[in-house]
Amino acid sequence: MSRDIDYGNLMHEAMRGLIKKVLLDVQANGLPGNHHFFITFDTSHPDAELADWLSDRYPGEMTVVMQHWYDNLEVGDDGFGIKLNFGDSPEPLFVPYDAIKTFVDPSVEFGLAFEAHEDEDTAEITELPTADEAQAAPETKSSDAPAPAAAPKDAEVVSLDSFRK
Repeated sequence: MSRDIDYGNLMHEAMRGLIKKVLLDVQANGLPGNHHFFITFDTSHPDAELADWLSDRYPGEMTVVMQHWYDNLEVGDDGFGIKLNFGDSPEPLFVPYDAIKTFVDPSVEFGLAFEAHEDEDTAEITELPTADEAQAAPETKSSDAPAPAAAPKDAEVVSLDSFRK
């Protein structure tokens, strides 16, 4: 009987664990400095919880911004709950970790992208625009339309040197 090491799923679990650790720190201590997160998730995931009007408006995926105002961040083993403001309408959300498609902290040019393939789940470290490029782009709010989905691509190896200052 032959068995293989499933590196794709191991990487997937490790990256979800990183997100959980970051959110646990934010739950305990708040967002430090200029850190803020853009989190894109699958709104049709069976364990995702969001208001009906939000799931109607974003039937496939939604990007939320965790920055200036958020409340009731509760980090659990399977996902996190949070209350965010959508155009003066605070709404609670529950986002399972395995529903997350991207997790980005533009303040330090860090991002994770999770791409589901038919046979396996993989995660990759995504190179982000420089701070100057990010400032030139308009800021995304949670009430804005979600960013268009990128075409699926194979996983890439990215040198971590590009993220060092």
